[in-house]
Amino acid sequence: MKSYMAKPGSVERKWYIVDADGMVFGRLASQVASILRGKNKPEFTPHIDTGDFVIVINCEKAVFTGKKLEQKLQRKHSGYVGSMKETKYGDLMQTKPEQVMYDGIRRMLPKNKLGRAMLKKLRVYKGSEHDHVAQQPIALELEGKRRA
Repeated sequence: MKSYMAKPGSVERKWYIVDADGMVFGRLASQVASILRGKNKPEFTPHIDTGDFVIVINCEKAVFTGKKLEQKLQRKHSGYVGSMKETKYGDLMQTKPEQVMYDGIRRMLPKNKLGRAMLKKLRVYKGSEHDHVAQQPIALELEGKRRA
């Protein structure tokens, strides 16, 4: 019996839209990364990009559990001595929530050419407006809603 291997040209891609309002940040990021990779499809092949396009809206309304907004830090370093900069996630969510969501999903994808190709299929928007109405995205309900 032969195993099925997807071919790069034969992959059918869909557009999904995910509303991050009230969703736990890490759970949302891991599920979106799985869709970008194509792990939700039966024809998943590890060395071929079989994933779909994902639009994430309302990223500023994602919820962090525990004290992550006050304690979790984003660190940047240019390579020069003494140039490390640390910013709390609470401050980043106020100023650049799209970047926080983008980076969270990026870090869950493979660190190679394939991962960079998968990341090009991700669109993150602050607010509920997006530019991809022509693609007719399918609304996708993911697990991880925070109970009030």
